[in-house]
Amino acid sequence: MPMLGLKSESIGGSKEPVLKNFLPNAGLVFGFLCFSLSAGADSSEGRPASVTVHVLGVAQDAGNPQINCYKPRCLRVWETPALSSAGSSLAVVVDAQSFHLFDVSPGLPKQLFRLWQDTGLSLDQLDGVWLTHAHMGHYTGLIHFGKEAAATYRKRVFAMPRMAKFLRTNGPWDQLVKDENIQLQGLSDHQAVRLPALTITPWQVPHRDEYSETVGYLIEGPSKSALYLPDIDKWQKWSKNLVEVIADVDFAFLDATFYSSEELPSRDLSEIPHPTVMETLDLLAAMPESLRQRVIFTHMNHSNPLHDPTSEAFKTVSQLGYRVARVGDQFAL
Repeated sequence: MPMLGLKSESIGGSKEPVLKNFLPNAGLVFGFLCFSLSAGADSSEGRPASVTVHVLGVAQDAGNPQINCYKPRCLRVWETPALSSAGSSLAVVVDAQSFHLFDVSPGLPKQLFRLWQDTGLSLDQLDGVWLTHAHMGHYTGLIHFGKEAAATYRKRVFAMPRMAKFLRTNGPWDQLVKDENIQLQGLSDHQAVRLPALTITPWQVPHRDEYSETVGYLIEGPSKSALYLPDIDKWQKWSKNLVEVIADVDFAFLDATFYSSEELPSRDLSEIPHPTVMETLDLLAAMPESLRQRVIFTHMNHSNPLHDPTSEAFKTVSQLGYRVARVGDQFAL
């Protein structure tokens, strides 16, 4: 289990206390620190902290349905908003008191409304944003932190060096930094960040890195762990062995942008490389079913039939023992 960091400063030199969301008032500081000597300890009863992953979005960057799509598969979703999804995103809730966001999509307001419905938590209780890379669906929700919207104050945004530089030196994101709506926190590949009840480690992966690096995140709670890896070019290009990675975590949220290479005949998929779900199934074919249950496909393009639980593709994936992420899913760490 991850060890708790007991410093009052946050990672990366922030002046904002790491433990601020866990301290109802200053008189409880000493007692909280005593209980925190064991990883993930509950501040009031000495029990392990409750950490839960909430799935906020399962779609590729542009959401489902996607702009200008009026084919039957999209019309079905346009006409039934409950079937829609914004871009891939997770919230990790700690002790029902605070939460961390992994990626912030353009659909962030609706996603936070769903989280508020499920937990009662709002943007005030956000303890950190963890960005994977600088593609449309993974960071542009930050725009809602600015003065035209929530006007947040020093919300921590964790990012790799190029990602942080991109935000710091390009408008309108630089305004969020200058106005202290957000406070950038630096990350390094494979360097763990230890927080109350959580240890979070970025793993750099090969992807189209026009503006930033791309990472997945290993998220370790008091008793279980999850991998969030919504984007990668091809598994074979990664330095890690996917089967071994899955065996080492309890939940693996994996890139499922396209189900097959025939999905978008009008597009050259070599220009937007991702491992298709069919390729991933082939790669994992020899993996035992006990490990297949750990795989949760996410980040699905609007063309991906896995969005439809009645599709043959969904039935095939389920029968093989894998899972498909759905908005509202929860997983205890």
